[in-house]
Amino acid sequence: MKLQHYLDRINYEGSLEPGFATLAALQEAHVCCVPFENLDVQLGRPLSTSIDEAYKKIVVNSRGGWCYEQNGLFGWALSEIGFDVRRIAASVMRKQKGVESEASHLCLLVQSPESNTKYLADVGFGGSMIKPIALEAAQHHQPPFKLGLEQLDDGYWRFSESLGDGKFTFDFLDEPARESLLTRKCANLQSDPASSFVLNLAAQLRTRDEHFVLRGRVFTVARPGTTESKTLDSSEELVSVLRNEFRLDVREVADLWPRITARHEELFGANSGG
Repeated sequence: MKLQHYLDRINYEGSLEPGFATLAALQEAHVCCVPFENLDVQLGRPLSTSIDEAYKKIVVNSRGGWCYEQNGLFGWALSEIGFDVRRIAASVMRKQKGVESEASHLCLLVQSPESNTKYLADVGFGGSMIKPIALEAAQHHQPPFKLGLEQLDDGYWRFSESLGDGKFTFDFLDEPARESLLTRKCANLQSDPASSFVLNLAAQLRTRDEHFVLRGRVFTVARPGTTESKTLDSSEELVSVLRNEFRLDVREVADLWPRITARHEELFGANSGG
């Protein structure tokens, strides 16, 4: 594993001085280059929390990944540069899902050597957070998203993001992750038939002011003040959108098309095609 090869993968040529400006620039570069995607889960290829495996997949093979891979790799790179990095086991939608959400997301708390400020850094979702945010109660606008961080009465921190009418949250404690929990949840989310990662093909990618999302057959582009969606009509179009919009050349996903269309009909009805 070589840091320079990772930096080349995210097209980063800036400073490596371990301060906030470098952290912010690295996070933006990663988020805008490496898509979130669960294609291997859909194709039945096992994934792990191994940073070596994440490096091989994302850097060597120019793929994307999900949070356990992406934040694992990002945290390794930040540590190599000189940041103090803490891996955090977060709970996605804990308010709604309770204990079953435990360790369903890996994120990072990062400090630079000269500062006592901790920053929440997260490249694992394909980019609502294009820049890290300080671990303090505040609201942030990172177009097209509105983000928030608050501390709850039980000691948890809650991160929230909203886009239009949709709102997403995850909760976490300011303490190191129990790696055994992350390992178990990583395995569960790719094997449980009820897992959204098993049920639905997904990809996401950020630019500075746009967000691209693919959920099954539905491709959506969000920009400040507007969201546009279209329904894909063929396996060829699926492969093309993944290649052209998400930079993912994984032609085997064409074989998933019957399952994708069946899931689309289950969710939206048989007459909901484009």
